[in-house]
Amino acid sequence: MHHFHYVNEQLYCENVPLERICDDVGTPVFVYSRETLERHFKIFQEPFRNVEHIICYSMKACSNLAILRVFANMGAGADIVSGGELYRAIAAGLDPARIVYSGVGKKASEMDEALNAGILMFNVESEQELALLDERARALGKKARIAVRVNPDVDPLTHPYIATGLKKNKFGIDLKRSVKLYRKAREMKGIEPIGVDCHIGSQLTELSPFMEALEKLRELVEGLRADGIDVQYLDIGGGLGIPYEDEEPPRPADYGAAVVEKISDMHVKLILEPGRVLVGNAGVVVTRVLYQKEGADKRFIIVDAAMNDLVRPSLYNAYHSVWKVNRTRASGSPNDRVIADVVGPICESGDFLAKARDMAAVQSGDLLSLMSAGAYGFSMSSNYNSRPRAIEVLVDQDEYFVIRDRETYQDLIHGERIPSGLLQST
Repeated sequence: MHHFHYVNEQLYCENVPLERICDDVGTPVFVYSRETLERHFKIFQEPFRNVEHIICYSMKACSNLAILRVFANMGAGADIVSGGELYRAIAAGLDPARIVYSGVGKKASEMDEALNAGILMFNVESEQELALLDERARALGKKARIAVRVNPDVDPLTHPYIATGLKKNKFGIDLKRSVKLYRKAREMKGIEPIGVDCHIGSQLTELSPFMEALEKLRELVEGLRADGIDVQYLDIGGGLGIPYEDEEPPRPADYGAAVVEKISDMHVKLILEPGRVLVGNAGVVVTRVLYQKEGADKRFIIVDAAMNDLVRPSLYNAYHSVWKVNRTRASGSPNDRVIADVVGPICESGDFLAKARDMAAVQSGDLLSLMSAGAYGFSMSSNYNSRPRAIEVLVDQDEYFVIRDRETYQDLIHGERIPSGLLQST
């Protein structure tokens, strides 16, 4: 569910017409619904109300300060994967004691920042990382609380680029080796093992991979406790999918009930890392039609958004529904439809937002909304082709607020400089 809907054939976000936002701030523009963000958080949290848990929002999905603050106000923590995300989380008001630090490539300086901030724990991904974390914690006179990220070799049944729980993936440590690492961690003066971590992938549309992974985690936790290692936290990651096209992912209520049943007698505090399921359908990117072009074999609708704004279609061949913002705007018969590729101005054949899409006919100047763009939309955007990144807007009932300015040409060259030797005339 989301709060993007038509009123008299005009597409609204909550009580604000998208056309008004675009007239005010231009295009392309990312638009988020506060009501949808809060609703998704409540629905996700509800099935866990009777078990100890922390919802650590996976902020790589969408890391704007305003979005983070919405979740902070609802009691969320954060799952971070860089020092920059730690900085953002703290700037947005998230409690460091509710932050977990994931990722395979943590630098010493990032470890120091997280240790000094007092985060809840590090999800450790390798033996060498553990050794460096122990060294940095002792140097700072601190204890690093850790979980080992376990790779359970479970097929998440998702796109291979976003699968993380198979033995061929770079993430985590296999079950047998993780036991040895826990034993080593227990002897380190700068390390306190307090949890077990696992994340098998993103955009999962079946419950069975989660349940298979939980069975393996249960066995690991029981074995570690028998070995004298006090496992207090079980971090089961995120990954619950959303409907982009015709997917039918599990409802959060069903997912939550299944998880709670599996862990109810494990005596652990649960950590959940939802990302896409909270923000994916809470955001759209709105773009304006520039031109139409009839190719030899197909029609192209050229818009002012591009793969630098929304890379998922190019990267994953991902599907985003295309909704016309003003369905009363004349473009031939109201029932006219076309089959077309929606493409951007980037100088790449891979620059497309929709392919062979059966959609309402359009004309130059029309606005199109690419739905379900709240997750991995702006956060994966770039300046490729020296294109300023888009503006971000948050709608709150009858009002909207600019939560990130559109970049300028000056922003594009900020921090760059020409060495003096190149300035000499020849």
